[in-house]
Amino acid sequence: MKVATTLFVFCVAALVTLGMVMLYSSSMTQVGPRYLIMQSVWCVLGFGACFAMAALDYRHLKRASWVILGLALVMLALVLLPQLGTKVNGARRWFAFGPVRFQPSEFAKLALIIALAAYIDHYQRQMRSLRRGLLIPGAMIGAVVTLVFVEPDRGTSILLCAMSGMLLVVAGVRVKILIGPVLVALAGLAWSIWHDPVRLKRIFSWIYLEENKEGVGYQAWQAMLALGQGGWSGLGLGNGRQKLGFVPEHHTDFIFSIIGEELGLIATLGVVLLFITLVVCGLYIAWHSRDPFGFYLGCGVTFLIGLQAFINIGVVTSALPNKGISLPFISYGGSSLLTMLTAVGLLLSVARRAVVAAARSKNPFGDKEVSTIPAT
Repeated sequence: MKVATTLFVFCVAALVTLGMVMLYSSSMTQVGPRYLIMQSVWCVLGFGACFAMAALDYRHLKRASWVILGLALVMLALVLLPQLGTKVNGARRWFAFGPVRFQPSEFAKLALIIALAAYIDHYQRQMRSLRRGLLIPGAMIGAVVTLVFVEPDRGTSILLCAMSGMLLVVAGVRVKILIGPVLVALAGLAWSIWHDPVRLKRIFSWIYLEENKEGVGYQAWQAMLALGQGGWSGLGLGNGRQKLGFVPEHHTDFIFSIIGEELGLIATLGVVLLFITLVVCGLYIAWHSRDPFGFYLGCGVTFLIGLQAFINIGVVTSALPNKGISLPFISYGGSSLLTMLTAVGLLLSVARRAVVAAARSKNPFGDKEVSTIPAT
């Protein structure tokens, strides 16, 4: 456990440090140190939340899970109101407090993980039934995803569905009863994209990237050029050219392309390796938790970080269509960084209690009243 926790913390620290360096490098010619200063403030708040969550006994969250989920739903509903939510690029996703913006969908990610973990822990022996295993948790997931979807934020909606589905499968829900809802969700997504000209053009530009490199596919094409120009070792820190107005959102969703251009293929593979190590360590910590709630909470946090990184890197390398998902710990964005570091604190809380429990019992869950985790 000590080795896994140390590796996990090292990966997070390395990714945050790289994010700060690349954020300054990618934005110094446009806004100077402004983004770095703002991100540093959020980083301090994030590490404060991380330490607080690590010190907190995560089992206390189980009793407050419904309150946390309810608060997330209220915030998601309020941000849709023109009087409260701020609309940027056609999407109403933020609360604005002067120069500071907060994205409630980031908080909703953690709220949904906590609520699902608490629910599964309570009904773990009934998760193979249609009602307990699909209908009730499906209503919880649907409520959150629907509010996020209408912002609109399809990328986060897909992320939440994938993360929740994986958590339900781990909890023992039969895969065959999930096939129907998954097909319905995919059909609904396809229908919404077909009736949304902007998203439809993004899909076609992804399929026919070279034909659309001067139009809708411009961002993805320039990101690919940045990755290609970097070669093995990169052009050198600060020497990238694509950040000079060629790659839109180069400091947020597409910062991975700037890493590739300036630091090269070796650095990008290093980032991928850090995320893989982080996921493996996170799952190890979850498996050795002292109770099922800690196991599901740890799995949910790990799935969130891993899936978000996978989607972002897939988009930047054009393996996936553009979805507007940030790269955890690296992309500019205070809400995302605060959420991810809070999630790290939750996982460290699980690891900390697992160490305490291991000193008293060889049972990985510690508590005598719990003996197994439902088989997948």
